[in-house]
Formats: sequence, structure tokens, C-alpha cells
Amino acid sequence: MANKVAGVYETSLKDGTKSYRASITFKGKHIALGSFSDAQHAGDAYSQAQDILSDSSFTLSSYEKEKSLSFEKCVVLINFRDKGLYIPTPIYLEKKYFFYYLSPNHMLIFDIDDLFYYSSHKIMKRGSHLFVADYGSQISILSRYGIRSYAVEGRDYRFANGNANDLRYENIEVLNRYHGVRQYAERGFLKYKTVIHVNGDYVVGKYNTENEAAIAYNKAADILKKNGIDKNYMLNYIEDLTASQYADLYSCIKISPKIMKLTG
Repeated sequence: MANKVAGVYETSLKDGTKSYRASITFKGKHIALGSFSDAQHAGDAYSQAQDILSDSSFTLSSYEKEKSLSFEKCVVLINFRDKGLYIPTPIYLEKKYFFYYLSPNHMLIFDIDDLFYYSSHKIMKRGSHLFVADYGSQISILSRYGIRSYAVEGRDYRFANGNANDLRYENIEVLNRYHGVRQYAERGFLKYKTVIHVNGDYVVGKYNTENEAAIAYNKAADILKKNGIDKNYMLNYIEDLTASQYADLYSCIKISPKIMKLTG
């Protein structure tokens, strides 16, 4: 049933409770502003939306927390007003990148190539963990760069400019791509150490190449499983090796004797 307040419509929840929906039309686009428990707050949200869309001096720094319209919706409206593109998630476009606002004081920077994905996937935050819901699972946004869930910043990956909120591809350096593999420097040369966890970390060995270190982890996991240690080790997959190349390396890679002696 239509309400007397402009842009506000009365509806009912499944349990019969009254609810009030606010919406606005701008440049031919019908935009839902949210549902509210009373007509006054819904009307306030509509008025705020009108002010934002009609006044270019209203910026994100103008947002007031106590107002009815959510911060996310303010971002959506300001971007639509300024850039002419409606995006349902809190994104503000620039020419070659975009900002994704998690809050008034926390924004992420992405390459424009990621616009389609984050236009349809809302970023959520739990502690320091940033993720999206995709196919019923929680997917870390770092996984899009090949960074595994257990990875440690500074050891397995780093941000080139030191800004952890700058998620443009050029700013992310993946240091260790594989399970149990860690880079280190020795006499000016890059080396790789393999570590596996069995009630504590055990060094599997040190190797000259990343592929050797990744295969050493797989070999150690196979040995531990054979020795009765029941752990669900995720094995490394090395894309740039053929099956025969992998087998040759696997057979000749040396493993620490300590690993060989561990039993379940």
C-alpha cells in the first residue's frame, strides 16, 4: 500500500509486522534505499538520497553516522551521481582503479579489471580476514592473487608500497607459492627451505629451486602418511613440470632423516 511520504511504501514482514521501504528514481534507474521500522526513518532516507543526488558538493566525508541512509548506500549513490554507472556494492570509480569502502575510514584499492567481480560480490570482514561469499563458501580475497589461506604477510607475500589496503596486482608480490616452502637468502642467492608440521615444525630440507622445495614437501607428506601419521596434508601442484620431470625430481630429492624416523 502506498504511503503518504514520498518515496516510501508500506509493506509487511512474514510475521505481519509493518515495514517501510524507501526507494528513489534517478536517471531512469529505480534504486532501493532500504527497509525501515517506521515511515519517518524511511522518509529521512529518501530525503538524504535526494540531497546526495542533487548536490555534487555532498561527498563521502559529508556522511553522518546518525542519519537513516547507510554509508554503503551513500557510496553507491555518489558513484552513480558522479560516474553515471550504477554499482550495487560500495564502489567509487576512478579511471584505472576503484575504491571499495568497507567503512568511512577503511577503503581498499583494486585494479579496474576486478570491477565486474566486486560489483557482484560483497566484501565482508571478520577480524583482519577479508572474504566474499561465493558458491556457498567463504573465499579470501587474497586467494585471487594465488595467496593461500595460511600465508603470512612478509614471509609468503608482501605489499610493494607497504599499503595492505592497496590490492592492485602490481602492488602484491607473492614470495612463496607452495605449501611448506619459504624463501631465504644465502650469500646473496635466493634459496628455499621446506617445512612440514607434525606436532611442531620440522625442516624437510633446503633446496636451490622452488620446484624442488615444493616436491620435497610432497615427498615428506607421502613418507609421513606411510609411517602412520594421519594428517590431511595438501600436496603441491607444480604446473610447469611434466609428469616425467616431476617423477625424476621426486626420486632424487633428499629428505631430512628426522622426517624418515617420525611415526604415528
